[in-house]
Amino acid sequence: MTEAGARIHSVNVGAVRAVPWGGRGRGTRSAISKGAVRGDVAVGRLGLAGDEQADLRHHGGPDRALYAFALEDLERWSGELGGPLAPGDFGENLTTVGIDPNAALVGEKWRIGTALVQVCWIRTPCFKFQARLGELGFATAGWLKRFTADLRPGPYLRVLEEGTLRAGDVIVVEERPEHTVSVSEMFRIVTTERERLPELLAIDALPAFAREQITAVD
Repeated sequence: MTEAGARIHSVNVGAVRAVPWGGRGRGTRSAISKGAVRGDVAVGRLGLAGDEQADLRHHGGPDRALYAFALEDLERWSGELGGPLAPGDFGENLTTVGIDPNAALVGEKWRIGTALVQVCWIRTPCFKFQARLGELGFATAGWLKRFTADLRPGPYLRVLEEGTLRAGDVIVVEERPEHTVSVSEMFRIVTTERERLPELLAIDALPAFAREQITAVD
């Protein structure tokens, strides 16, 4: 299954660096600043070649190997924030176009290049994301609440089959699960309707760390 025009607009990687953020972020290291790369990029179980993560507790690992965000949403936020945003500015590895990653069902499998990836978790905004916005020159007051209320966070992807991908590759949806929980709906449950967390336990693709946390709460 392929949505017409669904493809990778940009492949983005970043290195861990010290960031000059004051307050809570003083002395923080982060790889949220990512830039586009050309040509074939190897993708392994832990993500893209050349990409790094500073906080492995909340980023990276097999269930958060890749982060996808829609070019359409990036352009919309650019208009709402009042300035240009480039692919990778929200920390995403894959900037998609022609497909709504937030409407994807959790557990959906995508073929991109020679790699097979699976939608499995959601990005939740943190102070580093807010600080990154400030670094780009935008006002940060209320950003985390604003981004959360939008319900369009973009998904984390796990890599089921390693391979290579590149900007311009078509996104082919190879398999969809039978449930109806989308990325946006999972984000709603995790952030604002946490009494519904047990509903997520029925999703086979749910990461083990999330399953353990939900079971502990339940």
